[in-house]
Amino acid sequence: QVQLVESGGGLVQAGGSLRLSCAASGRTFLLYRMAWFRQAPGKEREFVGGLVWSGGSAYYDYSVKGRFTISMDNAKNTMYLQMNSLKPEDTAVYYCAGGPTSGGEYDYWGQGTQVTVSS
Repeated sequence: QVQLVESGGGLVQAGGSLRLSCAASGRTFLLYRMAWFRQAPGKEREFVGGLVWSGGSAYYDYSVKGRFTISMDNAKNTMYLQMNSLKPEDTAVYYCAGGPTSGGEYDYWGQGTQVTVSS
């Protein structure tokens, strides 16, 4: 199987930046696409952005486009989420996810990392 481990969360003031990492291990050849999701207290989990494991352009939800950047380092089997101009509404637990195909469900999930943005 595939294991995903997020890191890099923390507390930051509004307007600040954080970089999250998602390290993949195990049968990484099963991964075709990767994504970041987030879930705020009392809200449903929402898609932040994603890309294809092998690289290429990332795509984003409109709420983060222009502020967040997703990238891959295939040599390290690690995906990153660079978050700039953070807002209090970005406060959530952030999860990385991986899927074996171009569509459908994401089969593999990390444990999540907390991001808190203070006003």
